[in-house]
Amino acid sequence: MTRGAHIAAVGTLAALTLLGGSALRTAAPDRPDLSDPATPPLLVSYQSCADALAGLRAAASSSVGAYGFGEGWRTGLDLGAVPGDASSARMPAQPAGAAPEHSTTNVHEPGADEPDLVKTDGRRIVTVTGDTLRVVDPASRRETGRLDLARELSEPTPAGLSTLLLHGDRALVLSQAGTGGRKPAGRSAAVGHVPRLVLVDLAGPPRVLGTYRMDGSLVDARQTGSTARVVLRTRPRLVFPHDERGTVGTRTAANRAVIARAGVEAWLPAYEWTAGSQRHVGRVGCDRLSRPPVWSGTSMLTVLSFDLAADRLGDGDPVSVAADATTVYGTGSSLYLAGERPATGRPGSPRGDRWRPGAQVTEIHRFDTGSSGRPRYVAAGTVPGTLVNQYALSEWQGHLRVATTIGDAWASPRSTSRSAVYVLRPDGRRLVRAGHVDGLGPGERIYSVRFLGGSAYVVTFRQTDPLYALDLTVPTAPRVTGELKITGYSAYLHPLPDGRLLGVGQEADRQGRTRGLQVSLFDVRDPARPLRLDQWHLPRTYSALEYDTHAFLHHPETGLVALPVDDDVRLLRVSGTDIGEVGTVSHTGRAAPVLRSLLVGDVLWTVSEAGLRATDPSTARSLDWLPVT
Repeated sequence: MTRGAHIAAVGTLAALTLLGGSALRTAAPDRPDLSDPATPPLLVSYQSCADALAGLRAAASSSVGAYGFGEGWRTGLDLGAVPGDASSARMPAQPAGAAPEHSTTNVHEPGADEPDLVKTDGRRIVTVTGDTLRVVDPASRRETGRLDLARELSEPTPAGLSTLLLHGDRALVLSQAGTGGRKPAGRSAAVGHVPRLVLVDLAGPPRVLGTYRMDGSLVDARQTGSTARVVLRTRPRLVFPHDERGTVGTRTAANRAVIARAGVEAWLPAYEWTAGSQRHVGRVGCDRLSRPPVWSGTSMLTVLSFDLAADRLGDGDPVSVAADATTVYGTGSSLYLAGERPATGRPGSPRGDRWRPGAQVTEIHRFDTGSSGRPRYVAAGTVPGTLVNQYALSEWQGHLRVATTIGDAWASPRSTSRSAVYVLRPDGRRLVRAGHVDGLGPGERIYSVRFLGGSAYVVTFRQTDPLYALDLTVPTAPRVTGELKITGYSAYLHPLPDGRLLGVGQEADRQGRTRGLQVSLFDVRDPARPLRLDQWHLPRTYSALEYDTHAFLHHPETGLVALPVDDDVRLLRVSGTDIGEVGTVSHTGRAAPVLRSLLVGDVLWTVSEAGLRATDPSTARSLDWLPVT
């Protein structure tokens, strides 16, 4: 059973169940120590479903309490019994001729595209707003195609924003879609939202080629070439009793009894995929499941692989790990999933006696995605502390660099929080520590990180903004080379030509109170003396770029920078020495903030839920408006 038992389903399936220099410390390589809360885990694969079920029940039973699995717990939606099928693929014809010069999504790593609200290949602009996919011809500035997915699939509009990936004449739309309470035979209807993937053919009028749904929530996705890797997170489908008059002990015992009666299908994610009128269902097989030795049995991560050049999605060739993650980081050959957990194992684990209340570690799982098809789960490790986002991870020359904050910077005026950068190396199926530098930003937390080759730049903040420059060229001896203290902070750092770095965040006073958007131009050519060359400050404003890095656009050839400010987009011109303002692009009166900016040829396109505007990027003069009708 290589992909779980699966057959073609008959009828409609229903609901499916996301500086102080003296404070800095540099450490030499560590030897793995199983009593250490940050010890890299050993991976375990199951030989049978009986073994998997016994392990899942034991871990979940140790994790459950009187109120289930703790804050945020909710039962999954049930797919029902799923006994499936195979898929075929063909290569679509590629459009002829060279595409105009165009921008791409602002991503962390080249060779690992990230899903976004808009994509372009220079010949067309593809957007998804609500649940409607639109295709615009940037040459004629006309809409050439539209597809209402909710109407096409006869289901509710997805919760939140949909995103997409693009390859040739194929678009993959990713949503957290409504189930609509559809009811499989012999099951009561369940209403909720599940990850929904839709493969769309763009060769002519947009049309749906197939769909894929699975239990749980959509975490993120990455694309290399025609291969898309989609990461989903699921919870066990367990329904715990609610006894208001029970004690903590009796409630916990009742919940453990539910776990003891549950079958393995309560944990293994179920899925459904369609191709035209064909409908297929399946469940991840026990032979596709791995786990680290410290685990809770309360969540599952599944990586799906899809060939976007094919005419169907198929079963996604799933591989799962019994772990949790909220951060996805990808390169052209690796996929990392990272999540936080308490610095302890379940009771009886080798780490239980080293537990410290409130301490957190980040657990990291690496998959080899160097070839098409199913990825290999190859290594895992942990580091103390928590990540700010995916930019706190970086793979370089066979090592993984990780920046974390240990402790809570806002816990008290005398917080003992600090930040560190760890360098991990592969050691069999472990990621072990090669070296680290600690003690960055005492009493503060990380706001942004940028790794550039053998260098790293880390911004910490509570009242002032230290920008740390680090040398990571020797993995066993990373070190801080310089520091710049200024007011405010940068929540996003972007590399510029000639040793420059652009920071976008907030200005602040000496007490740490924010005072509006600021853009800083740094000179980092001398690692011992990072300098700020210029600052652009707009009081009482805010940029969505602080949490949405896809909203950033930079054109190195002209120095153009487009970034969201409140509901508009501000155009800046950044040279090697200063920052100048070009103008503002707004979708005034449309009651919709501008979400994205992109370039096709010499035209800037901005996107909102109200429509698209074409603008001259050198003057900010509007050229055309394409409303959503």
